[in-house]
Amino acid sequence: MQKKLRVAGYVKLEKLWERRRAQALEYHTKYYAKKYSDSTDFELVGVYIDITGRKEIKNRPEMLRLIHDCKEGRIDCIATQSRAYLAANTGEFCSLIRYLFDMATPIHIITEDEAYNINTIINEDQQKEELYRMAYSFTEMNPDEYRKWIEGVFLGIDKHVLQEGGHYGI
Repeated sequence: MQKKLRVAGYVKLEKLWERRRAQALEYHTKYYAKKYSDSTDFELVGVYIDITGRKEIKNRPEMLRLIHDCKEGRIDCIATQSRAYLAANTGEFCSLIRYLFDMATPIHIITEDEAYNINTIINEDQQKEELYRMAYSFTEMNPDEYRKWIEGVFLGIDKHVLQEGGHYGI
């Protein structure tokens, strides 16, 4: 019997959702619970929901907790509705992809975005290798930016995850 992949849902919502936080958290938590409830391939291990106007990953507590949990070996795959939820710009996206793919056990990515659909498990058209090649090339051309990104993520994890320890999802 094949081991189920541990999947985590990730959602990034605009700050205006702060007023309706409870409804947003409930909706997205139920969405991912339903999506993976009958899956023979995936086990939902959490839903990470950032409600913030902050675009940079180092300032998004739930994304930082998600990265930390990936690093700790608790997650095999990140599922999100849009690539844009992962990172707001090319530099952050490439840095995140390289970081996740360079882990001892590389993390898979699945998006539902029709325009930029990513599924590194199915890996149609060598998608995982192409994403890594793009991310690696970008970070090699911008090593200082990548180093600063990693430092910012580590500082953010220390501040938002290890010291504060709070989270919104399941």
